[in-house]
Amino acid sequence: MPDWICIRLKFTFVAVFLLFGSTIGTQTRYSISEEQKNGTAVGNIARDLGIEHKALKERGFRIMSASGESLFKVNMDDGGLYVNGNIDREEVCETTSICLINLKIALENPLEIHYVTVEILDINDHAPNFSQKTKHLEIGESALPGARFQLQAARDPDSGSNSIQRYKLSDNDHFRLEVKDRDEDGKIPILVLQKPLDRELATIVKLLITAVDGGKPPKSGTIEIIIDVLDINDNVPVFTKDDYTVRLDENLPIGTTVIQLNATDSDEGSNGEIVYSIGHNVNNKLRELFEINAITGEIIVKGLLDFEVKDKYEIDIQASDKGLVPMTTDRSVTIKIVDLNDNAPEIEVTSFSSTIPENSRSGTTVALISVSDLDSGMNGKVFCSILEDIPFKLIPSSHDSVYSLVTMSSLDRETTHRYDITLLAKDAGDPHLSSVKTITVHVSDVNDNSPEFYLPPYTFYVLENTVPGTSLFSVPASDRDSDENAVINYQILRDNTEENKYTSFININSENGEIYALKSFDFETVKAFQFKVAAVDSGNPPLSSNVTVNVYILDQNDNVPVILYPVSANGSDEGVEEIPRNVNAGHLVTKVRAYDADIGYNGWLLFSMQEVSDHTLFGLDRYTGQIRTLRSFTETDEAQHKLVILVKDNGNVSLSATATVIIKVVDTVKEEEENNVTFYLIITLGSVSVLFVISIIVLIVMQCSKSTDYSSKYLQDTNYDGTLCHSIQYRSGDKRYMLVGPRMSIGSTIVPGSNGNTLVVPDRRRGTSGEVRKCHVMSSYSQSLSVRLQSAGLM
Repeated sequence: MPDWICIRLKFTFVAVFLLFGSTIGTQTRYSISEEQKNGTAVGNIARDLGIEHKALKERGFRIMSASGESLFKVNMDDGGLYVNGNIDREEVCETTSICLINLKIALENPLEIHYVTVEILDINDHAPNFSQKTKHLEIGESALPGARFQLQAARDPDSGSNSIQRYKLSDNDHFRLEVKDRDEDGKIPILVLQKPLDRELATIVKLLITAVDGGKPPKSGTIEIIIDVLDINDNVPVFTKDDYTVRLDENLPIGTTVIQLNATDSDEGSNGEIVYSIGHNVNNKLRELFEINAITGEIIVKGLLDFEVKDKYEIDIQASDKGLVPMTTDRSVTIKIVDLNDNAPEIEVTSFSSTIPENSRSGTTVALISVSDLDSGMNGKVFCSILEDIPFKLIPSSHDSVYSLVTMSSLDRETTHRYDITLLAKDAGDPHLSSVKTITVHVSDVNDNSPEFYLPPYTFYVLENTVPGTSLFSVPASDRDSDENAVINYQILRDNTEENKYTSFININSENGEIYALKSFDFETVKAFQFKVAAVDSGNPPLSSNVTVNVYILDQNDNVPVILYPVSANGSDEGVEEIPRNVNAGHLVTKVRAYDADIGYNGWLLFSMQEVSDHTLFGLDRYTGQIRTLRSFTETDEAQHKLVILVKDNGNVSLSATATVIIKVVDTVKEEEENNVTFYLIITLGSVSVLFVISIIVLIVMQCSKSTDYSSKYLQDTNYDGTLCHSIQYRSGDKRYMLVGPRMSIGSTIVPGSNGNTLVVPDRRRGTSGEVRKCHVMSSYSQSLSVRLQSAGLM
């Protein structure tokens, strides 16, 4: 491969700065000749940085910013850096001898920034060129040997060895050529007179000057110098100073006087009048910035002076008299531009993650921030900060003017889902200049919130007899997360426990938590039940929460009153009552009994007479259902009366039932016969009771006469005072008993007046165990007899 196409890696140095997952550094330098074809390879960045080229696409391999960003491109398939279009070094780096293009190469996951510098090498593609092909000079024949005449230098846009290296002068008898090297202005040719001119011998002298560069092969350019030999003018203008230096602030208004030069000429008349001009060697760009007043010698600002473009100018000024053969003197004026703080800092976001998860750890890099200022010194020193009080901070890197924007604490999307971060860049100039830039960071959601029910626990009241499929109520929940993490699925927790048996009556809409009835509820069967609903989000992993739902069934008037009495033998609501004719007013004939399975007003029953044969004879209590006589019977009253009783509840829509009561009025003869039967029954029961009591007494006497020392055996006590102990303890099976009664003599075996007529007898099987067996006097018969006698009116 030819040397001019040679692409070589100059040097690589690595300065790795790890900052919470980001890498800043790894600066690489390449060089390439100008005028390369589009697509020419510059170097393989991925290989030189040790990056696997297969991962370049995934990591977003790209050029972030550069001074010549459009001149190069990267290939994400092989990691190479290639020429993008034509590169003309003289166009890209017009004023600098070394042409460097700075690139920033970025990769994501993890975030890395690499700095690549490409040096554009010059080739000899330009020949030296004079701005004029012919130059006329007027030199008097009186000019002495050693007189110097500065000429306009040739221009060659190439740099280094390819620029102008020397000048050649054609052979002649009067002049030799000297070259003055003036830094940025290059080499300036100067004619030096060696032998006086003689106008009588030659009125015109022609010379040829050739400028030659250092290329291989060299290129050249020529200018013809035509010298008119003039008559004598023996004094040259003289400047007051040998050199002039001026310090000038940048951005001065056009028309500002830079300096006023002063030159004098000892000649008289027109030979002593001075005219000022800018030297022939001053380039056109300099002429656009400055001009000189030909009469006064004032150098005036003509264009905008910018320290950041150029900080120093050197201008050649000529002072010439007006003689027939003008005499000229050159002086150099150096103008140094003083930097002012006239450039605000610039903020560049070189790499930016606009969305970060809310569970990002503290110190996660969000963006890389580059700040710059075209000013110099303190005016170009920039500080960057964040204006808001937010959980982000800027950390300066080891690389100048580069900051990492990182999280300072944990984030919560549910509290703040977006941050507008205002970056402030401020320089150290006086006065300060600043600029701001706002970037927006969105916080993406992670599933860190469980669904929440609004009113746990829920309590609902549902009417019984609901139609299956009816929507009963809703148990909504919310999730503070977003998107899929906030999509809630509802389900009823079912198990086989007794308390959850009623969950088969209901179902739930899994999307909105709406509860539907699968069966109809009956208040008389179930009045309340409880179940649990689970809300599960769609995150990964899913989060859930439960809520208890209490359901109370509300009663409806759906039960007809039921007649309990009267009920006839065939099951109909009809009964027959007989009453003596001689009863008085207020006599209770009967009572209609009924009940209603409903509760509250729905189960509150009222009684009324729907049909009655004689309204003056019977009355009905509307609350109790008691039927009573309103007056005494007379001989003219009917012997049989029919009453139809209406029983109804107090529901909004009343339900009712009817009962029929047939009342028969009987004479008193039948009552006397019944009284006789009752009397005979009392006599029979009394006789049987007397015989039973006598039998019990005989049995007690026989049992107690078998042993006389049991009493002392069971009643003996250390504190015995000669009478029967007030209390006796005994056991029956696994229970212990204590009998408390009045004291009696030691020989007594029956405790008179004691409840149950308890008899204390010895227990032969237990010997001296201290326990006694009790014999209960069977008194149930006598008690039942007493009840019957009382009911018969005999006691």
